[in-house]
Amino acid sequence: MSDTKKLTRSATGRVVSDKMNKTATVLVERQIQHPLYGKFIKRSSKFHAHDEDNACHVGDLVLIEECRPISRSKAWRVVKVLEQAG
Repeated sequence: MSDTKKLTRSATGRVVSDKMNKTATVLVERQIQHPLYGKFIKRSSKFHAHDEDNACHVGDLVLIEECRPISRSKAWRVVKVLEQAG
C-alpha cells in the first residue's frame, strides 16, 4: 500500500455571495491567451463552496479545494480566508 496523498484541485477566488447557510459563492478568475491573436482574456467560474462556520463574507479572498459532493451544486470546501473584505 502506497502512502502518497491524493492531489486535490484548489483555487483562490472572491466571495460574491454569502446569503445561503453554510455556503459561499466564490468567483474564480483566470487569464488565458487567445490561440490566434495572443491577447490575454479573463475567464471566470463560480463555485458553491461549503463554509461550515459561516466565516466568509462578500469581498473576502478565500482558498477553496475540491471535495466529495455535499449537495447537488456543492463539491468545493473553503479551506481558509486569505484576506478579509475592507
